[in-house]
Amino acid sequence: MEAADTIVDYSHQLISSARVEGTPVYDLAGRKLGSIHAVMIHKHSGQVAYAVLSFGGFLGIGGHVYPIPWEKLTYDEARHGYVAAEVTAETVSNAPSMRLDESDRPREVEGEMYAYWDVNPYW
Repeated sequence: MEAADTIVDYSHQLISSARVEGTPVYDLAGRKLGSIHAVMIHKHSGQVAYAVLSFGGFLGIGGHVYPIPWEKLTYDEARHGYVAAEVTAETVSNAPSMRLDESDRPREVEGEMYAYWDVNPYW
């Protein structure tokens, strides 16, 4: 095969946030934990800070969701969803939560979330 015949697959190296929202999240055993409600991106650096996980129940006005550091999630093509390493339904239910109508979180609150998940903050 000559260099001109080499096929390079560039598909799916980047994904729209719209396609990430609603994607299921599973634990290592394959049990569904919830789905991604939103992806929080630092507007100056462009770095993904964390995913907001909808977990259990119906999400209504004033409902709660759970921020999980992006580093905890790995995309699994076979499941068409993310796998959250070392995360269980119990760890999510005990994790710091946020209200759906929260648009801005103080850094101290984000720090508590990163400490809970034992991950270095994005900043």
